[in-house]
Amino acid sequence: MTKDDHEDTRHEFGQAVNMTASEIEEWLGTDESKGVGQKTDGHESVGHESGRHIIRILKKKQADLTDADYAHMRKVIGYVARHSKQRPEGDISETPWRYSLMNWGNDPQKKK
Repeated sequence: MTKDDHEDTRHEFGQAVNMTASEIEEWLGTDESKGVGQKTDGHESVGHESGRHIIRILKKKQADLTDADYAHMRKVIGYVARHSKQRPEGDISETPWRYSLMNWGNDPQKKK
């Protein structure tokens, strides 16, 4: 990846992830967070694991980001874009749809 690609990825990631590391960390500790998503090993959902990786990325200095971090950032960008298009009608406050997005660092109810 070029420097420009990394820049673009960081920018898009910043648009997709609208929660802080501490907000995500607090969220991942809730029953609602643990109750949604596809479980890969029977214990933790893909989104929950992603949330932990997002926290690590947000806490890193830009110079310390690895190729694996950039790959995960692109995965997050894609997931948030796809899942956001599936917004259910009505109040989304307490829906699995919102909870799943929050596991990926995006709270659709948070003001930009």
